Amino acid sequence: MNTKRVVVKVGTNVLTNKDNRILGPVLRELVRQISVLNERDIDVILVSSGSAIAGKEILGETSIENPTIRRQVYSSVGQPRMMRHYYSLFHDYGMRCAQVLATKRDFDKGKHRDNMINCYEGLLSEGITPIANEDDATSLTMSMFTDNDELASLVSELLDADRLIILSDTDGLYTGHPDDENSRQLKEVKGDANVEQYVQASNKKEGEGRGGMASKLKIAKGTAKKNIPTYIANGKRENVIVDIIDNKEVGTKFIL
Repeated sequence: MNTKRVVVKVGTNVLTNKDNRILGPVLRELVRQISVLNERDIDVILVSSGSAIAGKEILGETSIENPTIRRQVYSSVGQPRMMRHYYSLFHDYGMRCAQVLATKRDFDKGKHRDNMINCYEGLLSEGITPIANEDDATSLTMSMFTDNDELASLVSELLDADRLIILSDTDGLYTGHPDDENSRQLKEVKGDANVEQYVQASNKKEGEGRGGMASKLKIAKGTAKKNIPTYIANGKRENVIVDIIDNKEVGTKFIL
C-alpha cells in the first residue's frame, strides 16, 4: 500500500504518566517518527490531546466549579504549553509545525470547510506539520467533538488521508480486558464484525481525555468504512508509527 498522507492521533493517556504529568520522552519519540516519515515524503497531520492536562499541571485544582469553564481554562493555559513542547522538538529535528484549532462547525460543508482544507493544504505544501486539536476555549457544547478520535477521523476524511493511526495506551483491541491472561489481541477487524462486545467500560478522571476504547472502536470502524484503513495501537511502543507504515503486524487494523 502506497502511503502518501497519514493522520496520527495521540491521546492524553499516551502523553502522560500515572500522575498525569506530560512525558517528554514520549513526545520526542513521536516527533522522531514524524521526521522519519517526513524524509520519505509522507505528509503527517498530528491530532494531539493533552492541553487540558498540561494546563492542570500548571494550575492545579481551581476554584471554578463549572466543569465546562474549568475545562476551557485548563485547555487555554495548556495549549500554548503543548505547542511550546512540540515547537522545540520539531525544531530539534529540523522541521516546522503549526497549530490548527477547530470546532465541529468548521467541518460543515461550505466556506468553513473549504477554508480549513486550504489551511491544511497550504501548510503541507510548505513541509509544515499541522498539529490539530479542538478549540476548547470557544467550543460550544453542541459543537464539540465527542473527543479527538472524532476530530482525527474528520481530518482524515477532509484531507483524503491514506491511513489513520489512533495511538492509545493499549496495544489494540482485545477479546477482553487487556490485563486478562485469557484475552487475545485482535490483529484485524473487518467493517461489520461485531467486536463491540469486547470493550470494557473505563472510569476516567477529569482531565484524562474524553475518549475511551468504545469511542475508538466506533471511530475506527466508521473511518474504515470510508475506505481509510485505521489502526489502534500503543503510542508508548517504540517506532510504532513507522512500523505500521511499514506494514508490520502492530496494533489492531480496521478495514472495509
